[in-house]
Amino acid sequence: MRYSVRDMETLPQLPADGKRITAVGVLDRSVALLELLGDGPRSLRYLAEASGLPRPTAHRLLVALESHGLLARAADGAFRLGPRLIELAARAGRGLELGTLAGPALSRLHEHTGESGQLYVRSGDRRLCVAARDAGAGLRDSVPVGALLPLDAGSGGKVLLAWSADGERFPELPAAELAAIRRRGWAASVAEREAGVASVSAPVLRDGRLLGALCVSGPASRLGPAECRRLAPAIATAAADLAAAAG
Repeated sequence: MRYSVRDMETLPQLPADGKRITAVGVLDRSVALLELLGDGPRSLRYLAEASGLPRPTAHRLLVALESHGLLARAADGAFRLGPRLIELAARAGRGLELGTLAGPALSRLHEHTGESGQLYVRSGDRRLCVAARDAGAGLRDSVPVGALLPLDAGSGGKVLLAWSADGERFPELPAAELAAIRRRGWAASVAEREAGVASVSAPVLRDGRLLGALCVSGPASRLGPAECRRLAPAIATAAADLAAAAG
């Protein structure tokens, strides 16, 4: 059975003009296929016609997604969303939940320091800002929620790597530096990610497990080494309070 023109008008389609959402066409097509499965299992024929992809292309992408656990097969052979998505959603959910709890801690830090504050969680080989309190004094030290930043530049990234098992994969940060961060319980940086911006961060640890990095950032003219050392205990206390709230 093929779908009629009227049926096809109700099916979500890839852009008819051929424009890509990103510069990676295979990724756009794969995401489109995943979205088509949001309402339940679908056959290969349905997915190919609804996406506008040639059937061999749709099949190749679906099988690749299945091999990664992002898709699975129903009893009748139809494709459905796979168990790997549940695992990834659970990981993302923990970070997002932590972000919703971080508001009071970030507000207290802003009142204490007058600077911007952020909460970062690790996302692959980058760090994701899941909560932020903007000081409103400038743009360079403001980080929007949803921003993805490097792990190997900036105090927030250093904290996330210092309490991770794979810090040695990042040669820009020597093992001795990461060990020193763990010993003192915080990290600082000056102009590593953005010229003129400094920051100091502490880990959010729950029962020894790293949940995220709480950060205060501002102009390097105000957050010099001495000021970072002065602020570090307050940031570490706020991070401990946030960890307790996440318990």
